[in-house]
Amino acid sequence: MENEYRGAMLGAAMGDALGMPYETTPTSLRHLRTEYARPSHIHPNSRLKEGCYTDDTQIALAVSELFISGNYSVKSYSERLKELHLQKELRFPDGTILSACRHIVSGDKNPGCFSDTAGCVPLGLPFALAYTNTAEIKEKLAEACSVTHSSPVAYAGTLWFALLLRYTLSHEREPLYRATGEISDIDEKLAMKIDLAIKYAEEGISAESALQTIGNNVSIYQTVPLSAYLILRYGEDINFLNIASQTGGNTDTIAFICGAWAGAEFGASGLPEDLLIDLENRERIENIAKRLFYKFSSTDQSGQTLK
Repeated sequence: MENEYRGAMLGAAMGDALGMPYETTPTSLRHLRTEYARPSHIHPNSRLKEGCYTDDTQIALAVSELFISGNYSVKSYSERLKELHLQKELRFPDGTILSACRHIVSGDKNPGCFSDTAGCVPLGLPFALAYTNTAEIKEKLAEACSVTHSSPVAYAGTLWFALLLRYTLSHEREPLYRATGEISDIDEKLAMKIDLAIKYAEEGISAESALQTIGNNVSIYQTVPLSAYLILRYGEDINFLNIASQTGGNTDTIAFICGAWAGAEFGASGLPEDLLIDLENRERIENIAKRLFYKFSSTDQSGQTLK
């Protein structure tokens, strides 16, 4: 399973880096680029080079390192976000993350904003790798999401992502369908939108047509259903991550989700080698994934060895 842990972390960063230059841009699926690209000089990420990731991967790595050190808590996560914000290191964070960081700096006890944006979705990755017990994922992830997002749908979307990864890593049957069913009591509207996306994928509807209904913006209501559609429709396509990263809109997070799933499903060995070679901080990311695996994969959260 180490291969899958490394795959999930590397795949997420790879997808993020592929989507980075296309964030907020129109859909561009007719002429797919299969390599990393640099953003235009007027893009918010213009200072980043090919193969660089965004704040999505930054947040996932920061929380992963807190888990590895044994120092994770809601407070330590808040402090780490504060550091990244004050040092101006966060790469094109969405408005909700930025606003929450400002509230943290101001000392607000409840810094999270009531927003449906997808900025907290990357938290699903480290929680899926650090917790094998889904009940604990649900409890701990709700607390973590509240640091930046107090909206139930933000938590529901992040939980969907975490459960998708955890069930995939555990080789459960139909992990995407199962994750969708488990978030319906938190936000029924989101579950219904994911169900519609699933229907489109099962019917073989093209990405261009599906996008017209599903959408691709930063809202959880669009980012998560579109990711579900892409996974089911193109998950085994050789150009899967290129398609995911060039759907337009919230491309970095959409491709982050898709890349994490692909890595969890096929392992690091199933990811494109040329993209792995050129990925920013590949060795650091791989090392973090390995340490998460050896620290958390063989025991549950009570310290008992899994059967």
